[in-house]
Amino acid sequence: MSHLSVEELEKVAEAYEQLLVPALFEQWADRLADAAEIQPGERVLDVACGTGTLTRTVASRVGESGAVSGVDINPGMLAVARRHSPGVDWREASAEALPYDENQFDAVVSQFGLMLFSDPYTALREMKRVLKPGGHLAVAVFGSLDELPVYSIMASIFERLIDPGIANALRLPFSMGNADQLALLLYEAEIRDPVIVTHEGTAHFDSIRDMVLADVRGWFPFAGIELGESAIETLVREANKELAPFQNSHGGLEFKLPVHLITATKA
Repeated sequence: MSHLSVEELEKVAEAYEQLLVPALFEQWADRLADAAEIQPGERVLDVACGTGTLTRTVASRVGESGAVSGVDINPGMLAVARRHSPGVDWREASAEALPYDENQFDAVVSQFGLMLFSDPYTALREMKRVLKPGGHLAVAVFGSLDELPVYSIMASIFERLIDPGIANALRLPFSMGNADQLALLLYEAEIRDPVIVTHEGTAHFDSIRDMVLADVRGWFPFAGIELGESAIETLVREANKELAPFQNSHGGLEFKLPVHLITATKA
């Protein structure tokens, strides 16, 4: 976590909600809810809930007879999530130490958080621990950077013009794209009989500038990375040149977004 205050973290989370959620994340919420077979009346946990994109979808599925909890380590994310859905049980905690007893939930879901955890093995073990026997697990991770040339190019731009460490921060969300390595992690975490299916979504940014700002303002500050306006303009100029082949007729960016969706049932 960065050195930012809660108020500053909340500002970054607002940028995340406005710039990254509609471009990348929103489209997967219904797919994960379907994969977890969420039914009315169930109790469901969303791990690394962020601003609550998936959590809100889950809440609509379980209805008033169900209960939804959202856990995130980032208080700024949770502040935004609470404003959107005050009725959800939002808790600040790490995925590696979930604040619940075992066998508590009918389903546990996690959308694009596993790649960012300090200990993914322990996080998966924790998700399994709090699931009831017969409960459903559904976890989404991005595909490999090799399949995402737009982000691969952006990482190279950051490395060349700014700093290799920042480039690595951009690469991190795509670090679990290898399905074989993902299967090995699930085996080691004793997630039995997992099913990994690769889906294809579509990333959409209204402009190349919006894509740059999405990371600079909605992601990097969480990692303690802050860039000045001069650096941002330099990045945008270079990105406009190198990403031009990926623009649509309206100047927006659209590209394929591969995602691995993991499902399993607790014995």
